[in-house]
Amino acid sequence: MNPIRSACLALSLLGCTASAADLTVRVTDVKSSQGNIMVAVYDSPGSFLRRPMQAARVAAAAGSVDVVIKDLPVGAYGIALFHDANGNGKMDSNPMGIPVEDHAFSNNALGNMGPPSFEQVKFALPADGATATISLR
Repeated sequence: MNPIRSACLALSLLGCTASAADLTVRVTDVKSSQGNIMVAVYDSPGSFLRRPMQAARVAAAAGSVDVVIKDLPVGAYGIALFHDANGNGKMDSNPMGIPVEDHAFSNNALGNMGPPSFEQVKFALPADGATATISLR
């Protein structure tokens, strides 16, 4: 078999085995409808809180909001999110670097003297999709 045909066959087989799923992030305990809910999805410890694999922004609504991230490969992920109440596009913090806007992580993980680790926030996204419910703090 020629090399190009072999490569095409291999790529087509990969396409058959790879699957994508939708992740619904249900954000609860949203205090107001001001600003936006900012969601970042990470796929490794090295990228966690540095380079999100995907990000989304939706208008805030008092109570809860759903954010749908479509077509993620099946695998392990972690989520960080915050309520950008003033709409400036960034997480505001005090002079000591402590966040002053409500924020949270998947698994409702809490850090100790800083953010939680990727291992604490990690969850599995199966082929049929999942909903992660996260409460703002």
